Amino acid sequence: MLTVIIIMVAGIVAGRLLRGKGLGGVRAAITPLILVLLFLLGLQVGHNPRVIAGLPTLGVEAAAIAALALLGSMAGAWALWRWVSAQRSQRP
Repeated sequence: MLTVIIIMVAGIVAGRLLRGKGLGGVRAAITPLILVLLFLLGLQVGHNPRVIAGLPTLGVEAAAIAALALLGSMAGAWALWRWVSAQRSQRP
């Protein structure tokens, strides 16, 4: 984990030092590199029998978390909409 943090900090420092330089190729490379990393992560997960055995349980938990997050976001948006509507109706 320390290695990951060191690499991230090194990237931040390099980005600050190279600010304003023409690094257009980096932007073009980011998406393909992220896709390769996701593929390699999936390969690693698929190779681990403990993770594969726990997928049904993980799937149910993930679905529950996603559903509750969605409901919470909807409730917050609805409450904000009601509050903004009430504020607008009180204006002269």
